[in-house]
Amino acid sequence: MPSAASYSTARRRAALVVAAAAVVLASPPARVHAQSEVRALWVVRTSLTSPAAVATMVDAAGASGFNTLLVQVRGRADAYYANGLDPRPAALAGQPTFDPLAATVARAHAAGLQVHAWINVNLVAGAGELPSARDHVVYRHPEWLMVPRALAEDLNGVDPHSPQYLGRLARYVRGQAADLEGLYLSPIAEASADYTVGVVRDIVSRYAVDGVHLDYVRYPNDEFDYSRDALTAFRLNTVPDLSAAETRRYDARLAGDPLVYTAAFPERWRAFRAGRMTALMSRLADAVRAARPSITISAAVTPDVTDASTHRLQDWRTWLDRGLVDVICPMAYTTDGDVFTSQIAAAREIAGRHLVWAGIGAYRLSSGQIAENVQAARRLGAGGSILFSYDSLTSPEHGPDYLAQVARAAFLVDQ
Repeated sequence: MPSAASYSTARRRAALVVAAAAVVLASPPARVHAQSEVRALWVVRTSLTSPAAVATMVDAAGASGFNTLLVQVRGRADAYYANGLDPRPAALAGQPTFDPLAATVARAHAAGLQVHAWINVNLVAGAGELPSARDHVVYRHPEWLMVPRALAEDLNGVDPHSPQYLGRLARYVRGQAADLEGLYLSPIAEASADYTVGVVRDIVSRYAVDGVHLDYVRYPNDEFDYSRDALTAFRLNTVPDLSAAETRRYDARLAGDPLVYTAAFPERWRAFRAGRMTALMSRLADAVRAARPSITISAAVTPDVTDASTHRLQDWRTWLDRGLVDVICPMAYTTDGDVFTSQIAAAREIAGRHLVWAGIGAYRLSSGQIAENVQAARRLGAGGSILFSYDSLTSPEHGPDYLAQVARAAFLVDQ
């Protein structure tokens, strides 16, 4: 999940609150399972490392009144399930036969809870350190990684499979750790997109999950992706609309300035990158629905649609318009209740007939604030709320009963 600092305050949208409160939630698409209210938890992969941990998590969620679990089975291009295309994480190294996703699905379904496979799509390595598994995608295909503009010219002439290439990228991200979560795969290179689609298709094909929850379907920021493959793809996309003389003029400068086309056509460059991310989302949706037609597809998004599109190149309004997702999950992690309300109101207005599950940064809030946000989301017609996260709400500092306390405050107020 991205940090709260990455989200704009959106106070200018406060006027939408009253209007959105009057919106009646339309009938959801057939793929969405009928529920009176989704009461969900994001469950980080660190809570899926043993049979006992899974059992404790499912039992605690069920006993507290939650009905949906979004379990992180791909955090950093790792597989918290069996025989994945990504490598098995070091956290499961001593348990070769343990399948966290299968165990979660079996126990949760027996208890009447739904399970959605939470998949980090483009984020594939953390900022702090590179993956330990040598068969990880960052080592096998470093040419698929997004490159920031600041390194584009230097890395343009470097062999991506040389240690220098990955080392430079890793050091850059580490130096920007306050703003960058880690290394991202690009949606622009066709082979990279093929790999990502294959990972998601494999999970959905083999596990009886009720939904797939797609996260990090975005760029780190609008200064990415200036990788060699992306720049080449943009040139090929642009040249057909240029005259022969214009093409010759730009190409003459290309050797000394690999960014010449992006500088000459900045708005087209922005639209190109956002369009490739939407194309990846479209392929993911097609693959998921072909494998499991009844599944619910949800996406975690930056709550302000303008900020998402402008700074993350995440055009989730278009995803909704094209029916690529069934549920949008704005991550409204603010501690300001008015800002939260305005963000969810705006999302509800944009979503129209589609469901909105309000993402709540519970790790930053008191139980009372969490309850207020849940109630606000209900008044605005949201189909449910997701608390981030199970792991933070069950940390030792809160005590053993805090998850149940939060659930009582948030979900049982009017029952």
